[in-house]
Amino acid sequence: MITLYGMGSPNVVKVFIALEELGLPYTVAPVDVFTGKQFDADFLKLNPNAKVPVIVDSEGPGGSYTCFESGAILLYLADKTGTLLPSDKAAKFDAIQWLMTQMSTVGPMFGQFVHFLRFAPAGNDYSKSRYYTQTWRVCEVIEQRLGATEYLAGAEYSMADIATYPWMRAIPAILGAETMARLPNISRWVKQIDERPAVKKALAEVDAVRARTTAFDKAEAVTLDKVFGRGQFAAV
Repeated sequence: MITLYGMGSPNVVKVFIALEELGLPYTVAPVDVFTGKQFDADFLKLNPNAKVPVIVDSEGPGGSYTCFESGAILLYLADKTGTLLPSDKAAKFDAIQWLMTQMSTVGPMFGQFVHFLRFAPAGNDYSKSRYYTQTWRVCEVIEQRLGATEYLAGAEYSMADIATYPWMRAIPAILGAETMARLPNISRWVKQIDERPAVKKALAEVDAVRARTTAFDKAEAVTLDKVFGRGQFAAV
């Protein structure tokens, strides 16, 4: 049995989707990030970096195994089951490099843009402009790729798609409702993944865990300061 520690962020959504696609039994342990539960001593034993998602696999290598970082979790699950990464070596590393593109660029650029858009004080126009530009740039890269292939790794749906989909489906909310019209290949791909039964089930599970955790706009100011490393929690 796998225990998934998380909430409703895109990096957690990808793990919900992977677990449902793989048909692996799992339970959910909600982590109420916006009340600071990721800083509790028990959670830090699972991930000293105080971030979700984390999985604990009771049937892992050598017994119970703990894995954190969403990209590592997806690779772990693919290795455990022998699926959702192509068996052909070149295709496998096509999938991995697009998975790494999500980890190194899509997630960080989207995340920083949302942070400065929602949480930064007035006067951070450079930050918002920079991260909007970088977010749009990587969307164009993904758009070009999906104009040449059905899925990010090529012909097969893979962990690369599972990693990237939660961010791309949020484009209207993050970049504006009209933006998808400029990204027809991403739009086609998102709609295709939307219709997968495992994805529908995963998103329903995400809604359930969101209902059990605190929304960012309900967080106390001191908790947001700790989460974002600002105010009294800033290093300098």
